[in-house]
Amino acid sequence: MNTKAYVDQHKDRFINELIDLLKIPSISADPAYKNDVIKTSEVIKKSLEDAGCDHVEICETPGYPIVYGEKIIDPNLPTVLVYGHYDVQPPDPVELWDSPPFEPVIKKTDLHPDGAIFARGACDDKGQMYMHVKAMEYMTANNDLPCNVKFMIEGEEEVGSESLGWFLERNREKLANDVILISDTGMIAKDVPSITTGLRGLSYVEVEVTGPNRDLHSGLYGGAVANPINILCDMIAQLHDENNHITIPGFYDKVEELSTAERAEMAKAPFSQEAYNKALDIAQEHGEKGYTTNERNSIRPTLDVNGIWGGYTGEGAKTVIASKAFAKISMRLVPDQNWHEITELFQKHFESIAPPSVKVKVKPHHGGTAYVTPIDSLGYKAASAAYEDTFGKTPIPQRSGGSIPIVALFEKELNSKSILMGFGLDSDAIHSPNEHFGIWNYLKGIETIPHFYKHYTAMSK
Repeated sequence: MNTKAYVDQHKDRFINELIDLLKIPSISADPAYKNDVIKTSEVIKKSLEDAGCDHVEICETPGYPIVYGEKIIDPNLPTVLVYGHYDVQPPDPVELWDSPPFEPVIKKTDLHPDGAIFARGACDDKGQMYMHVKAMEYMTANNDLPCNVKFMIEGEEEVGSESLGWFLERNREKLANDVILISDTGMIAKDVPSITTGLRGLSYVEVEVTGPNRDLHSGLYGGAVANPINILCDMIAQLHDENNHITIPGFYDKVEELSTAERAEMAKAPFSQEAYNKALDIAQEHGEKGYTTNERNSIRPTLDVNGIWGGYTGEGAKTVIASKAFAKISMRLVPDQNWHEITELFQKHFESIAPPSVKVKVKPHHGGTAYVTPIDSLGYKAASAAYEDTFGKTPIPQRSGGSIPIVALFEKELNSKSILMGFGLDSDAIHSPNEHFGIWNYLKGIETIPHFYKHYTAMSK
């Protein structure tokens, strides 16, 4: 299996195809981009056909369509289901981008001397999803596909994958597989491959605090009427104590506590707190007392304000007490927290700490369950062997702080384990201005993925 030679031969085309895909603003959160999201699904359909799938279709859902493709070479062989998403996050704040988010550019950086593609979706997840399409192309072009493969590429991941459960329930037989392969995560470093073995769950809510029935003059009413913005800030401040411990009653009741041995194993991953702080331009790390940075962002639950607004935010001054204030809040969860229960606990607590001078609404948005995949599974072993083939070293198992709620959903609906082979880096700025994906990482993913198929098929015999 000479994947490297094939990638070297076709790398310019692989890069240009990804750049064309990144030009389409497939923003699922904004209805104004509906046509672009649908157009992207059509581009993915053609890409799968060109890569060698025998059957490809665009499957309608209550939301955005799911692109399904397959190549079944022998029903008696294992079947790998590849999952990815073609939708992207909004690019805001656009003014912080060094180049337009949907006009991809290649720039060299200290970390990426071969260049990196800067564009929204470059790493999350168009670049990583497209690695699988090109890996499929290699396997079919070289008659090197050792098992069956199915693709399921959705367009709602960035807004909670609402239609995916609906699709899974109605297509269990179509999607039947032995293992699910996903690249929507990262690795520790370019020279330190890793496989994500755990993901945090999520509870996402929006809160609204209402004071007077209209905006008021801050001179005439200031000091005599509750200011919803002030009160919202005070309520948010109460959600953590002095040790950065979340104060919601019952929040930690079901949190999985890792053993000292497990935490010691995690600590073997190379990490420099100084380099971490420098990369983020922060003077000091911040988080829950008693845990390291890598533990805080992976095995511990969190609560963060993702957006807060109210009153006048335009140019100049406007002396006003706003009628309403709002915030969006996400809670990252760990095994064995139930996101529905956590959402209810948050709502009950947030309402309880509101003073009688305001009214409070909590609107749940979406959520998902935390997930852990065992390192003794066939899929993990095959992935580990694939990295050893192309990186020349054994990957480190790593728990991620991110959430991919559909992974737990896959296990529930399809009874399949998911293997998370990510090739992105923490510095890729996903969900942020100047998102990028190293060309080396992109091509290395295409080179490595076919080796997973080879090892998984061999190990399944």
